[in-house]
Amino acid sequence: MTETVDRRRLLTSAVVGSAALAGATALGSLAPEAAFAAGEQTTEPGAPDPDFAEGRITGVSAGMLFVTGSDMALWRIRITGGTSIWKLRPTTFDQVAVGDGLYARGLRLPDGTLAADAVWVNIVNVHAHIAAIGRNVLHLDHKGKRIVGHLVPGTSAARYNDTPAVADMSMLRVGKHVQVIGAWVPDTNEVEIATVYANA
Repeated sequence: MTETVDRRRLLTSAVVGSAALAGATALGSLAPEAAFAAGEQTTEPGAPDPDFAEGRITGVSAGMLFVTGSDMALWRIRITGGTSIWKLRPTTFDQVAVGDGLYARGLRLPDGTLAADAVWVNIVNVHAHIAAIGRNVLHLDHKGKRIVGHLVPGTSAARYNDTPAVADMSMLRVGKHVQVIGAWVPDTNEVEIATVYANA
């Protein structure tokens, strides 16, 4: 029997960041994904990065996100005019909601807030096998856990063998390994797919 996976386990096991994310697709920029992957590491190995936050949004108010980390750390993340926000695609602050998960990178200010350069809302990076294919949906097996991947018309794209991204999903096959970049649907085992990386 296939077990569903909760948010924390999905976000923990689906580690974000891959050098393969750099660049842009034919259907829209993946710059926020690439920026996340390319983030500089200036802290000691094993030490927490003071300029990086992750967790779940508990409050949204006047350009500020209140976030509880998976380690129960409390974050105040300030969104500025220069902050890039990704939620399946580049988006705006008004699309961020209480209950969303996030990763954020920026500069820690003296008052303890994080002035965000970039925020990735609900982003996941999943390595999985395709268990079934339906109309606008991929059923994925991720380490024995079932994830439902929704194809979003006009947004979802596939890259086959490092070719440019295309909207054509016809070369995806049941049983094949894929890497999926997408946005988790809070409190479910579902993901809206931004990009599928596969071998043709």
